[in-house]
Amino acid sequence: MNTSNKIQARVSVIGLGNMGYKLAELLLQKGYEVTVWNRSAHKAGALVAEGAVLAETVAEAIAASPVTVICVYDYNATKAILRHDDVAAAVHGKTLIELTTGSPEQADEAESWARRNKATYLDGAIQAAPEQMGRKDTPIFISGNEEVFRKHGDLLQVFGGGVSYLGSHAGAASAMDLATLSYLYGSIIGFFHGARIVESEGMDVGVYGKLTADITPTFGEFLEHEGKVIRSGNFEISQSPLRISVEAVERILKQAKGSGINTELPELASGLLQKAKAAGYENEELAALIKVMRKSA
Repeated sequence: MNTSNKIQARVSVIGLGNMGYKLAELLLQKGYEVTVWNRSAHKAGALVAEGAVLAETVAEAIAASPVTVICVYDYNATKAILRHDDVAAAVHGKTLIELTTGSPEQADEAESWARRNKATYLDGAIQAAPEQMGRKDTPIFISGNEEVFRKHGDLLQVFGGGVSYLGSHAGAASAMDLATLSYLYGSIIGFFHGARIVESEGMDVGVYGKLTADITPTFGEFLEHEGKVIRSGNFEISQSPLRISVEAVERILKQAKGSGINTELPELASGLLQKAKAAGYENEELAALIKVMRKSA
């Protein structure tokens, strides 16, 4: 640990997978007094060498600090760790910050458990890889009691400067995590389909990757605009008529068929856009596609 930093507070970290380990490491670097616990205690070796304290039990780890950060595989793992009488007693008067990936329903359940056991609770979703943590732009979603969030804002900033508070509903962070992951995986699959187009034309996929990175901020601005259109409910053409995307996706589908590459993605996109066209939305803003997607499958 950097001894030039004065100890600011005590924090416990439960879970020393790649992300949990990084969180504990960042806390040590910022001068926090860190207690850690992990099922496999040997993973704590380097952290202990840097000044962390290894607790023998979960209850001991929670009792050591006013705040415990939990970052394990999933909420089922959290349940298995916390659902013991000695742990339930240890959390009285403590704050739990759950940074484990889960669903809104699981977050609500975890908050209810914390409340029943006289603890305060924040739920979070990390939108970055371990090596990206601690940066000014590292995005982290947080939800739960606003007073508790304000109290522990400095602690959360250790993990990343891009902390977004999404309100008092505990499940909000998990819901937004699912939403942004939907965008991510849609983009990833689209990127891979694009790579197949480039390969099929004998071009350099590395160049394609660089160009995609360069133009992504522009795409981001467009998506921000489309989000505002959806929120407003006014689908008059403002940036991009839906009919243009109908035609563009048909070209993508035609190229895939002609080149003999996988057609699943353009077929999916084409199906949705054709439904929008059939519903009479082709002369509205592209965001009008949401009206098709709001309908049950």
